Amino acid sequence: MSIWGKVIGGVTGFAIGGPIGAIIGAVAGHHVVDRKADPMAKIGNAEKQVAFTTAVIVLAAKMAKADGHVTRDEVNAFKQVFQVSNHDMNNVGKIFDEAKQEADGYEPFAEQIAEMFQGEWNVLEELIGALFHIAKADGVIHPNEIQYLRRVALLFGFSDRDFERLQTIYLSGWQGGGGREAKSEDAYEILGIAKDASDDEVKSTYRKLVRENHPDMLMAKGMPQEFIELANEKLAKINDAYDRIKSERGIN
Repeated sequence: MSIWGKVIGGVTGFAIGGPIGAIIGAVAGHHVVDRKADPMAKIGNAEKQVAFTTAVIVLAAKMAKADGHVTRDEVNAFKQVFQVSNHDMNNVGKIFDEAKQEADGYEPFAEQIAEMFQGEWNVLEELIGALFHIAKADGVIHPNEIQYLRRVALLFGFSDRDFERLQTIYLSGWQGGGGREAKSEDAYEILGIAKDASDDEVKSTYRKLVRENHPDMLMAKGMPQEFIELANEKLAKINDAYDRIKSERGIN
């Protein structure tokens, strides 16, 4: 069963707890009294994958309100980006609709994910990346969507500087509305290093990024297989940035 088919499962929701578990339980038809996650509870990789996926759906639904146009097109954009089957899209749509109707904001969900993946910056970056892809799906990214993504990133524990780097990765060279013109210094921004960094620093940073963003590493930390294609796109951006710096500096 794909991860999309697993996101509605009462037992899994209860194991996860917190607002994410509560919304899974609500959609599955279960009543959850305690919406607080137990910080001492240990959950496995399967539960982390469900939590990651549910968080992407919920945060995407909350983001749909950011540009002031909450329509069914947002769900269709989700289906387009993640290539969700018609059968599984029913589950995604239920959680998406529940999240839009909930009075609670996005903050509790972002905070729970930040706690669940504490210190796993590469996994949290992939979640932000997934939201960037959804925001771009209609060909225009609204300034309010950027502000929303920035606030989510800050709740995850990223700095403003970190968010600027992620924005460069996902918007630099993108031709849609709200995209950013590609610049030569973007390569350094993508690697997260200064333009006057030494060749050794460039090499070591690149190797570290490749290691941390390898699909096997991400999946071992709780990112579902269904998100690997997006992760590979990010890795391609990192490789391209390194190639440009190598060419510019004549690094072998």
